[in-house]
Amino acid sequence: MDKLTLFGLLIAGAGIIGGQWLEGGSVAVLVQGAAFLIVFGGTLGAVLVQNPQKVFIAGIKMARWAFITPKADLNSLSYQLTAWSSVARKEGVLFLEAQVRGVKDPFVAKGLQLLVDGNSAEKIREVLEVDINTWQDLRWQGARVWESAAGYSPTIGILGAVLGLVQVMQNLGDPTKLGAGIAVAFIATIYGVGLANLVFLPIAGKLKMIIMQELVLREMAVDGFIMIANGENPRFIENKLKGYIS
Repeated sequence: MDKLTLFGLLIAGAGIIGGQWLEGGSVAVLVQGAAFLIVFGGTLGAVLVQNPQKVFIAGIKMARWAFITPKADLNSLSYQLTAWSSVARKEGVLFLEAQVRGVKDPFVAKGLQLLVDGNSAEKIREVLEVDINTWQDLRWQGARVWESAAGYSPTIGILGAVLGLVQVMQNLGDPTKLGAGIAVAFIATIYGVGLANLVFLPIAGKLKMIIMQELVLREMAVDGFIMIANGENPRFIENKLKGYIS
């Protein structure tokens, strides 16, 4: 669980609600179902129109990364690649075949299988780079789902404000209905701007950071398999892989 994400959301919410309370305003006034429906529904609809189904679903699934971040264990992978290089140098790459089934990461398992099958370093790089590009493209598009939501949300909030003001204009003769219309108008704008800057954009930014970390892990794996295929010294491989670890 990423505590910083939860902590950040709590601080943001507490800051807004606390500021409203210190100004002498009612916290309950910030809860407007109509305004939320306009902003959330309008933003969701716009995002669905923009993105293909596969990309939208990928973006929604990736949202959990903001709270449960995938662990890119570069140290473990570096140690494993170095160990495999030692075995390959002493016994031959065929002795690594028994290791393939025990590898949990499908990408690393695929690279190891390509190595065991006797493919050249060039062929291993070619196959794995296609996998990296395909994986990367879908994840970047998934992160952009949240960026697009951040772009639409404030505009939909303004639309909600206009709708609220239209309601006010229609009920000028009935003062009892003016308050509700004005509340929807201003709260819709708050929801639109707040969701964009406190939720959608931060999630998109964190997803991009995680994607970059995962890319580093995959690039390390490719580099390691290529060096093993070329018969490089295990100590040289270990020292080079350390360069990926900050």
